[in-house]
Amino acid sequence: MQPATNRPRSSDRTDRAVGWHNLAYNPAIMTISASSAAPPFGSVFAAQMALTSFVGDRFESASMRRTGPIELHPGAHVLHYASSCFEGLKAYRGADGTARIFRLDAHIARMEESARLLCLPVPSAELLRDMVIDTVTANRDEIPEAPGSLYLRPTLIGTTANVGAAASPPTEGLLYVLACPVGDYFAGGTRPLRLVIETEAMRATPGFGRAKAGANYAAALRTVVAARQEHQADQVLFAPGGDVQETGASNFLLLDDRRVITKPLDSSFLHGVTRSSILTIAADLGYVVEERQLVVAEVLDWARRREAALSGTAAVLSGVGILVLDGEEHPVGDGEVGANTLRLRSALTDIQFGAVEDTHGWVTLV
Repeated sequence: MQPATNRPRSSDRTDRAVGWHNLAYNPAIMTISASSAAPPFGSVFAAQMALTSFVGDRFESASMRRTGPIELHPGAHVLHYASSCFEGLKAYRGADGTARIFRLDAHIARMEESARLLCLPVPSAELLRDMVIDTVTANRDEIPEAPGSLYLRPTLIGTTANVGAAASPPTEGLLYVLACPVGDYFAGGTRPLRLVIETEAMRATPGFGRAKAGANYAAALRTVVAARQEHQADQVLFAPGGDVQETGASNFLLLDDRRVITKPLDSSFLHGVTRSSILTIAADLGYVVEERQLVVAEVLDWARRREAALSGTAAVLSGVGILVLDGEEHPVGDGEVGANTLRLRSALTDIQFGAVEDTHGWVTLV
């Protein structure tokens, strides 16, 4: 790949894809005015992206290019048979100005597993790592100051042009890494969320919940849209048959002053890297971590006097204020973001931004 020193700085470009210039965004200092309306999470893209193709039996050398449209044949496998997976991770600007990618290796391992589950060409860990690091390097001037970050979206799609290949994996593919300067995932910042509990529909295809596949998100979308329209919900907590699993985009945890409880890993839901990080940090801080099955009745009983939260790369650790079941509202604790949620969130972000020592080796410095 091209050395970073040969790439133009984002502040010198006049052909950047899109920016926050009309929303009080200053690329020179990379901050967002608190008084201005921030664009939706993930809707603004950094100027450079990494890209490579799988042809024959190997991935080609990756290169950097300006973020913009890619060309696909209308018969591409991904457009007909959903051969697509992706990752979501972040790079942060430390107090010393160093770019810090959080848990890169864990995200690479999960993307390799997703590719195998979907019968896509599996990129090597070295290739993925280089592409992510080069994307951060090329766009390092676009990493916002805290609490913002650079959201990274490695994406792998099948591009074989064959509409008769429903029973065959793609033999050609495209791998690219997008970058988005972002703020808070949920509009309104750190605030209590409203969740609708869904006890019939499943969030993901059975057996493929652990894959970060676009098809899983599409399958959950109509349920999430209905919850927003009918109950002004932020997300849906999927609990088919009463088995509490995850929301449409985050893992689910219960918390109190001494415990953190969440569902044990299985193939029904995504194995969140942030979930893993929070459980490790919780143990470091002296919490008892319990990974066990949860049912809706227990969650509602717990909610009356304790805390619940969502964990994810985008969500970080976001507190739940209201659970809605069959149209009835159930406050979580006092309805505000709980003290334990805030404590664990702060402990996580302190590592991500370099405010405390990274004793787990989670941060890749760029």
